[in-house]
Amino acid sequence: MLKLKCFSCIVCESSNAFFSLSSGSGIRGFTPFRFSVEPVDTLAVRGLPAVLNCSAASDAPVRVEWKKDGTFLNLVADDRKRQLVDGSLLISTVVHSKHNKPDEGVYQCVATIDILGTISTRTARLTVAGLPRFLSQPEGVSVRMGGTEMLSCEVTEELVPFTRWERDGRPVELYDRVIQLPSGALVISNASQSDAGLYRCTIDGLGPAKTTEEAELQVSADSGVEEKLETLQGPVAVAKVVGESVLLPCVMKGYPAPMIRWTFNDRPIDESRERFAVIGGGSLQIVNLTEEDAGIYVCQTDSGNMTSEIQAELTVHVPPRFLTRPSNTYAQESMDIIFECDVTGSPPPTVKWMKDGDTVIPSDYFRIVKQHNLQVLDVALPSAVPSLTDATTDHVASSPAERSGPTPSAPRDVVASLVSTRFIKLTWRLPAEPHGENITYSVFYSLEGTNRERVENTSGPGEMQVTIQNLVPDTKYTFRVVASNANGPGESSTPLTVATQLEVQVPGPAPNLQVVSVGTASATLSWERPSTGNGEIQTYKLFYSEKGQDSEQDMDVTGLAYTVTGLKKFTEYSFRVVAYNKHGPGVSTEDVVVRTLSDVPSAPPQNLTLEVLNSTSIMVRWQPPPPGTLNGELTGYKLRYRKGLRRADTIEISTTQLFQLIDGLEKGKVYTVRVSASTVNGTGPTTEWIAAETFENDLDESQVPGVPSSLHVRPLVNRIVVSWTPPENQDILVRGYKIGYGIGSPHAHTVTLDYKQRFYSIDNLDPSSHYVITLKAFNNMGEGIPIYNSATTRPQSDPDIDFYELFNNPYTPAPDPTPMLPPVGVQATVLSHDTVKVSWADNSLAKNQKITDSRYYTIRWKTNIPANTKYKMANTTSLFHTVTALKPNTLYEFSVMVTKSRRSSTWSMTAHGTTFESIPSSAPKDVTVISKEGNPRIININWQPPTEANGKITGYIIYYSTDVNAEVHDWVVEPVVGNRLTHQIQGLTLDTTYYFKIQARNSKGMGPMSDAAQFRTPKGKPQPYKPGITGSQENHILVIVVIVSVGVFTIIAVVVGAVLCTRRSNSHQKKKRAACKSSTGSHKYKSSSKDLKPPDLWIHHERVELKPMDKSPEPNPVMTETPIPRTTQDPAAEPSHQRRGHEGEESVSTLAGRRGVRPKIMMPFDSQPSQPVISAHPIHSLDHLHHHHHHYHLPPRGYLHHQIGLRAPATPRMLSDPPAPGPPVAPSQPSTTAELQKTEAVIKEEEPPSINPPTAHVRPTHPLKSFAVPAVTVSAHNPPTYETALPSTPLLAQPVPGVKMASIGTLNRVRAPMAVTVPSAPDQSETSKMLDTTYETDELSEEMAHLEGLMKDLNAITTG
Repeated sequence: MLKLKCFSCIVCESSNAFFSLSSGSGIRGFTPFRFSVEPVDTLAVRGLPAVLNCSAASDAPVRVEWKKDGTFLNLVADDRKRQLVDGSLLISTVVHSKHNKPDEGVYQCVATIDILGTISTRTARLTVAGLPRFLSQPEGVSVRMGGTEMLSCEVTEELVPFTRWERDGRPVELYDRVIQLPSGALVISNASQSDAGLYRCTIDGLGPAKTTEEAELQVSADSGVEEKLETLQGPVAVAKVVGESVLLPCVMKGYPAPMIRWTFNDRPIDESRERFAVIGGGSLQIVNLTEEDAGIYVCQTDSGNMTSEIQAELTVHVPPRFLTRPSNTYAQESMDIIFECDVTGSPPPTVKWMKDGDTVIPSDYFRIVKQHNLQVLDVALPSAVPSLTDATTDHVASSPAERSGPTPSAPRDVVASLVSTRFIKLTWRLPAEPHGENITYSVFYSLEGTNRERVENTSGPGEMQVTIQNLVPDTKYTFRVVASNANGPGESSTPLTVATQLEVQVPGPAPNLQVVSVGTASATLSWERPSTGNGEIQTYKLFYSEKGQDSEQDMDVTGLAYTVTGLKKFTEYSFRVVAYNKHGPGVSTEDVVVRTLSDVPSAPPQNLTLEVLNSTSIMVRWQPPPPGTLNGELTGYKLRYRKGLRRADTIEISTTQLFQLIDGLEKGKVYTVRVSASTVNGTGPTTEWIAAETFENDLDESQVPGVPSSLHVRPLVNRIVVSWTPPENQDILVRGYKIGYGIGSPHAHTVTLDYKQRFYSIDNLDPSSHYVITLKAFNNMGEGIPIYNSATTRPQSDPDIDFYELFNNPYTPAPDPTPMLPPVGVQATVLSHDTVKVSWADNSLAKNQKITDSRYYTIRWKTNIPANTKYKMANTTSLFHTVTALKPNTLYEFSVMVTKSRRSSTWSMTAHGTTFESIPSSAPKDVTVISKEGNPRIININWQPPTEANGKITGYIIYYSTDVNAEVHDWVVEPVVGNRLTHQIQGLTLDTTYYFKIQARNSKGMGPMSDAAQFRTPKGKPQPYKPGITGSQENHILVIVVIVSVGVFTIIAVVVGAVLCTRRSNSHQKKKRAACKSSTGSHKYKSSSKDLKPPDLWIHHERVELKPMDKSPEPNPVMTETPIPRTTQDPAAEPSHQRRGHEGEESVSTLAGRRGVRPKIMMPFDSQPSQPVISAHPIHSLDHLHHHHHHYHLPPRGYLHHQIGLRAPATPRMLSDPPAPGPPVAPSQPSTTAELQKTEAVIKEEEPPSINPPTAHVRPTHPLKSFAVPAVTVSAHNPPTYETALPSTPLLAQPVPGVKMASIGTLNRVRAPMAVTVPSAPDQSETSKMLDTTYETDELSEEMAHLEGLMKDLNAITTG
């Protein structure tokens, strides 16, 4: 009977099969042999014992051994490890440190029956938990009543099962409202005051308990203030095994309280199902998982105006399970047998066959058939069975009978490029006739003198080298190489015989190789001196390679540590070390894999697109950063958006998805968006700002879309390229398009496309066939009216056109010796402010200009402002094209070229067109307001033209108001004609805030208003308002002194005349009375119709002390009327009927106060700039005017304050109008009537007016000072003439009767006449009463004392 060997089909659990070879002498029964217990992955604690269970069942004696990391353990030399009776491995005390981890690794239990064979268990990893430590400390937080909050407990993944929470020193009870997440964090939902306290996270079960610092949770009352939606913890991808439970966290914070819903594969989750429950305020818990639970779970959150969606994939693994187990088999020598093995699981399990604990390698004797079954060919006796290597191969080539085509010839130049004591490296060249690509190679080798070959396959297609390991030193081996293609293995190369070298004393492997990632691009290696050095170590060679790459890099190192730099970020590398002595390289260490540290992404997300869904929302989509630039595990994306194109406040949204809906936006506004990717290290670079404008109004979906405006087809040999334009009515929502096509009928095939698509290639068509094509738009209301077209595909002999070049590179065609003629007669017809129609003719077409071939036209256009503007282009198959989205009032140039197949013309002659003007689309900018120096009531407002004027600016409109929220029609309007960029506004109130807006205007209308510019007029000492007034302070003093002097001397003359008349005899009184009547006859009273001459009364100027006056530096000194105030109130702020001349009444004598009604003098302005100008002010006449103000509309403020000029005679005198005979004529006075007529002013008397004009008041800015009276010339024969620039002023229409007129000039500008009151003579009845009255001595003395006091006051004023 032959010796039995054991075969195992290994998946996740073992199933053993045996076959027995019979030589005809008899058959021996099978011996049961299997594992009843296998080791599993174990988490051990440093310093504590650990057990790996293993038990083999058989009727025969079983020897159990253990492997660690593929090497059998020497339990005799290790006093900490021992094997128990049942075969389990006990580690009495686990040892683990930073640089010494002897117990951590991969273990495997091996059972052997000497007369039968060997079986092995699955591998089990022993992991030693690190020192209990926290990566961060929880922080104190505050949560509103009924809200949700999360306290973090960051620990390493293996420590999470050992964490628990305490509140105020007592364990926290977990239930539906208070849960602990898989990360260890504590979530408290629907918070109440009972949840407040001090929390801490504790690690138990790994030695002494370790706790974090205490963090206080405060519960505050609900304030009702809206709180932004915040994601505290979202779901992440997770993998679980069938039957386990999973918790998908979704912890959201905000106010109003977020509403959380879950969907599974786009369907709402029924929370009433027993296995599904939403706990902790929003986290989804699933118990007893099934395979059907795998899929995409989405947490949808809604809080007021903000929404959020976070999705995660749940993967449910199904443990491997045998559907068909290998069965024991009997076989005879040279037979072929098959061991069947069928398994199932999710993910699909990997099957590996083993024989006596060694992996079966597919070769000429062992094949894997039907995916998992093992076929043994030409069964041989046990003595001829070859030993097997540890290499693994899933499949081998088919048998020669299965070949269906030519196979490769023999590989060439097979040589042994490296020969050592225990391995040989072979290289070769490509076969002369490979007959295909992806050539693989198999190396067959055997000991010299034997016929059983072993096989070693290359690692991948195209690899032309292999290293044969585990050879015997000083032994000859025969090698041959066979190449394989898709048809199977080809010819074998000529056998090559190579002998391994003699065994030499080379170093053993360097023990305790440690690799630590110390940066994003570096790793530090350390190792110890080999225990079997076999001589002095000369150097070490360090090999490393990127995971997944075949090429290794190496470097020589002299010490026992080295830091490798220049590595890629967050990339796995494999490291190994080989020691060298004088004999050569020693044994290599096992590969140690380590990943470099992560970093922030080095590139932004790709393909950022914005899709405007409606007037208030935009959908943002993007793709992850390019491969190799993420530099870590992606934790999410940060999306920032803002309103407008310039700097503004940005809003940030975090998400883990590749899309985000932004809603709650304003209608018709431009928003800009950018996105950045984040890792645990931070946020990477952002994309450029991408802009999109929300709709002014939501698109209509109450009706189906209209017919597409155009449909173009371009037939090729096996396809038709279809392009179209959307329906003309853009206000109806289009959700997509449907294309129907078929031979003779468009209903054979239907394709549904996205609404953004504008062309489509219908492929796999028959040549020379007539296809009918239809296109229609659709929305939720239904499908619109279709548009039809037809085309005949080209014959098979016609060359096809490259689709990519047709649509993506039509502007740089390949050079052709016979280029096409360019289009001619290019015309640009302007249709609107943003649309131009371009048309042309093609001389290469027939006279009817009908296009019958596949040519198309390319239109390009640009504007020369700015100079570096790039061309924009469009394609069309017609002889015209409408260019849209142009800028208003802009000159564009257009040119056209034609392309047919691979031939193109040059660009045509250029046509130009200027788009029409449009209303300005932007407001004037840089609005500034400054106060005029010296006059705070006047401001200058400056601005710059609008950026988008869209035409020639014809003017501006300035709006200003003290209330920024006032309606537009309540603002004061100041028009500015032309393109001036500055304007002056007068008459503003001191210490008042004004708001200014400016609006530009062109021929098409008004543009938008600028933002309100705020300006506050200064405080300062109140100043009189003097619009349009120029002149020095001395001019004002002169005006005041002249007015006061005229009034005072008039009063003196009247009093003296009255006293003298009462002292004369009766006869003299009669004579003087007649003289008085004669002297006052020039005044016309109400009861008289006869003209009388004025009195012969002059007051000499020598009686008033005068001082020289410095003239103003300005060419036309102008004075303003200056009343003498008695209060500190601003007269300009009082109503006109309250501003009365009380001051003047107090300054005149009681005699003057008893006079009758005083006629008023009208002093119109003349335009004689060469005459000196003074101001006249009525001191005591305003009390008779207030009852007339309601009949008169005040002119603008700039015209309320009038200036008057009096032309004086050669001898300066002050003009007066006394009512009584004057004193005896002095020698210096004129003695004749003719002389009087030459020197006195002509006063025209008419009937008194029915309406008295108002008299303006202005406050003085300084006290009266001395002055000199300028020369004045008055002609009695040439009365002044009057002109006006304000024909609408009633006072200038005709001379006002009963009012004395004086000539007034103000800086060459004619102003409205000003009413000035002067004392008038009493009528006859008053004079008679005065003459009949006898003044007593005391009364007369009192009057004279009063006059003397007035003279002293006047003298003090003029000399002060």
